[in-house]
Amino acid sequence: MSGSVLSKVPVLGRFVDERFLEHRQRSTSAAGIVGALVALVLAEYRIFHDHVVPWDLIAVVASIVVVKMGLMVWFRWKD
Repeated sequence: MSGSVLSKVPVLGRFVDERFLEHRQRSTSAAGIVGALVALVLAEYRIFHDHVVPWDLIAVVASIVVVKMGLMVWFRWKD
């Protein structure tokens, strides 16, 4: 993929290589995990401190977990 896209845009070919794409993938994954943890901690705080169940935050955490686990299974089957 990177060869076909980067060959069409010569300026990007000098700055974007396989290492850049791998770093982007890893940083996006780490950001998603940290975002899920922050939402989970905030939800727990609201549950224990405010005695309110924040269904919006629980839905965000659940969707991140379901997508992450689903894609891990999908990629395992396809690889």
